[in-house]
Amino acid sequence: MNPLWIFLPPAACHELGPALPVQRVTAEHSHTLSLSEALADLPVHWELVLPVEAVTACAVQLPTQKARWMRQALPFAVEELLAEDVELMHLALGEQLADGRHRVYAVRAAWLRECLALFAAQPPQAIRIDADLLPRQGSQLLWLQSRWLLGGEAPWRLALQAEDWPALASRCPTPCIASAPAGQVLPEPVDEVHLLEDAPQWLVGQGSGVDLAQGAFALRQSGEGWLRWRPLAAVLALCLALQWGFNLAQGWYLQREADAYAASSEALYRELFPQDNKLINLRAQFDQHLAQSAGSDSPLLGLLAEVAAALNGDGGAQVQVNQLDFSATRGDLSLQLQAPGFAELERLRERLEQAGLAVQMGSASREAEGVSARVVIGG
Repeated sequence: MNPLWIFLPPAACHELGPALPVQRVTAEHSHTLSLSEALADLPVHWELVLPVEAVTACAVQLPTQKARWMRQALPFAVEELLAEDVELMHLALGEQLADGRHRVYAVRAAWLRECLALFAAQPPQAIRIDADLLPRQGSQLLWLQSRWLLGGEAPWRLALQAEDWPALASRCPTPCIASAPAGQVLPEPVDEVHLLEDAPQWLVGQGSGVDLAQGAFALRQSGEGWLRWRPLAAVLALCLALQWGFNLAQGWYLQREADAYAASSEALYRELFPQDNKLINLRAQFDQHLAQSAGSDSPLLGLLAEVAAALNGDGGAQVQVNQLDFSATRGDLSLQLQAPGFAELERLRERLEQAGLAVQMGSASREAEGVSARVVIGG
C-alpha cells in the first residue's frame, strides 16, 4: 500500500473550490494539481493535511488524566485562549508536554465540515496539520508554500515570514533548525540549516502529528459497524461459554450417575448369579437368565402369579409387599407384608389357601404405619 497525503494551501482557509491547487504527496514524489483532479483519483487509504493558518495551537493544564473527562474539560481550559467562541470550534487533544500540559488544537467546526464534505465519497483516514508534522526537536522552521512553518518542542504551531522570526527566536527552544530548498533566503538567527529537494515529501516522512479526527469528527471507518455490535457479541460469547460449561458439567454429572447405576446393576447381577464369572453384556445375560427361568420347572413365576392375584383380590390392594425372598432349594416364597390392620392380612391368607397354596403366617406386629407380618408361601 502506497501512502498518500493531500496538502491544502493557506488559501483554503478562505475559499474551497474545484480549482483550488493542492499538493499530492507520496513517499516517492509530490506534485501540484487542482482539487477536482485530486478528488477524481483518491485511494482508500490517504490523509488530509490542513494549513496551519486554519488551526490554533496552544497548551493547557487539564485537571484530570481520564480520557472522557479530559475531553469534557477541554472547552473550559482553552476558552480564554481563543479569539472566537469556543462553541464554534472543534477541539483536538494532542500529546502531553514535559511540563504536564497537553497540546490542544482548535479549528472552526463549520469550516472543517465544509472541507470534509468535499471528500465525502472517499474520506481521509486521518486529518493532520502541516506544521505539526515537523520533528519535535528544538524549534523547526520549514519553507513550504511560500511561508515558513514553525513547529518543534514548543506548543505553538505557526506560519510566518522571515522578518517575523527575530521577534520569536528568543522565546523558542534551541536548537533552531531551518529546512528549505537551496537558494531560499533563510531567517536569522538559526543554528542549523538543512537543504531539501522536495519539502512536502520530506515533511511527511518526519512524523505523524496529531490526528484532528476526534470527537464529533471521528472518521467513520468500515469497521465501525462491528464496533457497534461488539458489546452484543461479547454477551453472546459469554452466554455460549456459560452454556458450554453447563453442558460439560451436566454431562459429567450424568456420566457419574450412569457409572453408579452400572456398578449397582453389576453388583446385583453378581449377587443373583454368582456362578457367572464373566460379565460381558449385563442386559443380554440378564435377559438370558430370565428366559431360562421362564422355560424351566422353577415354581417362582407360578407363585408370583398366584400371589399377585391374591393381592389384587377384594381388599388385597391395601396390602403392600416390602420385601420378597425366594428359595429355590426349599421352593418357598417369603414375603414381608404391611397392611392397615389384621383383618386385611387374614383375608389375604384365606385367598392364598383357597388357591391351593400352603401359607405360614408369622407373628404380626402393630407399627405406626399399620400392621406388618412375614408370610411364607409354598415349600
